[in-house]
Amino acid sequence: MHKRRPALHHSNGIWPAVDTRGRIDRICAFCQNVIMPRPMTDDDTAKRRATVLAAARWCFLNFGFMKTTFDDIAKRANLSRTLLYRAFRDKEAIFQAVFADWLVSRHPTAKQIAEGPGSPCERLMGVCRLMALDPWVETVGTPMGGEFLDVCARIDPENEALYRKLVHECIAAILEDDMSAEVFLLALDGLFADQPSPKVLEQRIQLLVSRFTLFSFKETVHE
Repeated sequence: MHKRRPALHHSNGIWPAVDTRGRIDRICAFCQNVIMPRPMTDDDTAKRRATVLAAARWCFLNFGFMKTTFDDIAKRANLSRTLLYRAFRDKEAIFQAVFADWLVSRHPTAKQIAEGPGSPCERLMGVCRLMALDPWVETVGTPMGGEFLDVCARIDPENEALYRKLVHECIAAILEDDMSAEVFLLALDGLFADQPSPKVLEQRIQLLVSRFTLFSFKETVHE
């Protein structure tokens, strides 16, 4: 049997009165109880960006640049992929931001060390620790840490060149000579060739710093 279709009019031909006012009051009460998300402040935006960059750095160091996806970074940062795309146009842009935030941003502190108190040996070791040793400690134990700087040189040569320029400036401020700073940087680069452990690298840098400052400032005294 077919079910009877419900009538479109009231049985007595008169529609019941609609409690419009009561319905509106209930809707208003519901809306007042809904917690609307507050607008993001500058601090919120900065914290979200820091979270994204930390998540992206972890992915790049563990999966490598080629295998890291937007989904990997979004999941690690506990964000939606849509929100991530609003902040960064592509994976290359995220990588560039990671490099700048992780390494280039260290320059103001390195400059303070270079121009601060202490012997040339102490200040040079401080700069090397901040700009070279500490980043190495963070990358050497990761599966894809060895490719990080190579990828940056390929994807973002401007930032990589800026990083080297800033390190050179700090070292030159300590050694008081651009040529000496360049030679020191070349020697420092060579210490990483065999992927040493952080402990071995620290010992090498300490030896290089002590020998270099001793030679440089001994030459200055003789002159």
